Amino acid sequence: MISGLFQYEFLQNAFIAGILIGFIAPLLGVFIVVRRLSLIADALSHVTLAGIAASLLLEKKLGLAGGINPLYMGMAFSVAGSLFIEKLRKVYTHYQELAIPIILSGGIGLGVIFISLAEGFNTDLFNYLFGSVSAVSRSDMWTVFGISVFVVLIIIIFYKELFLLSFDEEHAAASGINSKWIHFLFIVTVALVIAASMRIVGILLVSSLMTLPVAASIRIANGFKQTILFSVIFGEISVIVGLILSYYLDLAPGGTIVMLAVVILIGAISWKKWWKGRTK
Repeated sequence: MISGLFQYEFLQNAFIAGILIGFIAPLLGVFIVVRRLSLIADALSHVTLAGIAASLLLEKKLGLAGGINPLYMGMAFSVAGSLFIEKLRKVYTHYQELAIPIILSGGIGLGVIFISLAEGFNTDLFNYLFGSVSAVSRSDMWTVFGISVFVVLIIIIFYKELFLLSFDEEHAAASGINSKWIHFLFIVTVALVIAASMRIVGILLVSSLMTLPVAASIRIANGFKQTILFSVIFGEISVIVGLILSYYLDLAPGGTIVMLAVVILIGAISWKKWWKGRTK
C-alpha cells in the first residue's frame, strides 16, 4: 500500500523534500521560540507570498511562463524581508519588536496588490498558499536539499553562539560574540527555510511547522538538546504521516500536516498533566 506512494516521481520528490523540511523547520524553530521571535516566521511567509504573486504576475503579463521559478522569487523576497527586519530593528532600538509587524503588514499589502494585478487567484497560487504534493519538482527537491545542508552547517558551526544569544544576549555580547552578525545570518537562514517549505506545507501554514513541534517538545523535554530532538521527531511525524494521509484521503497536505502537529501538541500537554497528577 505504502509502496504505491513512490511509483511517481513527483511523490518521491514530495516525500524527500518533506522529510528534509520536517527536520530543518523545527530545528530552527527551537531557536526562534526560545528567542521569542515566533512571529518572524509569519512575517517572512507573507513576504514570500508577495514574491510568489510577483512571479506569477510576471509570467502572466509578460509571457515569461517557465522562465521564472516562483520558488526562487519567493526566496529572494523572503531574504529581502529578513534584511529589512534587521534594518528596522536598528531604527527602532527600544522597540525592536515593531520590525516584525511592519514587515508582515508590508508583505500582505504587496501580495494583495500583485494578486489583484494578476486578476485574482489561480491554481498555482492556491498551491503555494496551502501546499501541494504534485507541485514539487525535482529541481525544488534539490533546492530544499541544498538549503537543508546549509541550515545544518550553520547550526553545527554556530551552535554555541546561537545558544548563548537565545538565553542571554548580554552575556553573549560580553563574551565577544558578534551578536548582530549572528542574528543577521540566523534570520536569513529562517527566510530560506520558509521559502523552501512553501511547496509542501504552504506559505500560510509554514510558521506552524516551525512552532507547533517545538511547543509540544517544550512540554515534555528536559534540557535544550532534548527539546531539539523531540521537536525534530514531532516535525518528521507530522510531515510523513500528513503526506501519507493527504495522498490516500485526498486532503490538502499543508492542512493535514499542521493538524497532525496540533494533535501531537495536545497529546504532549495532556501527557504532561497526566504525568504530574501521577507523581503527586
